[in-house]
Amino acid sequence: MRVLGFLFVAGLALVLAIPCGAAVLTLGAMLDPATSETLSRLGLVGLFTGLEDLASGIGPETLLFALAAIGRALFVLLVVPPALVAVLGAVLGWRAATWYGAGTGLLTALVPWLARGLTRTGPSADALVLEGRITAVLFLTGAASGLVYWLIAGRHAGAPSENGRA
Repeated sequence: MRVLGFLFVAGLALVLAIPCGAAVLTLGAMLDPATSETLSRLGLVGLFTGLEDLASGIGPETLLFALAAIGRALFVLLVVPPALVAVLGAVLGWRAATWYGAGTGLLTALVPWLARGLTRTGPSADALVLEGRITAVLFLTGAASGLVYWLIAGRHAGAPSENGRA
């Protein structure tokens, strides 16, 4: 019975942590001028390309595929890191806020780097600075969702303490 209660609380914590991470990602993208410019440039290019494709006769399924790709990317950035850190924290009995905050933040920030094989996008120093800013926004996104999870369920993860409470 105790396990079912923890699974319910952990699921609820993830359901609340994921939108918090999405909000921080949105806020970070809006407040950081370089990140905002890069994302808007990429978004506008994709929008114009999609509109041109629709005008030239390519069907709307192309837009559905693009939306599915965006959805997968957001899933990998917003859902996988807090879920993975939550499972590891529960299995290993780690209850520290630093594990949930920093662990989720580091994993979220590393996702784009791991996806492209830890290589830089450009040879210039400007490209490295831009990547650093985006990595910082992603770290804050993961840290926020990890800390929300910890506040709700992570403090009670793992083995019970000495006084018998979980």
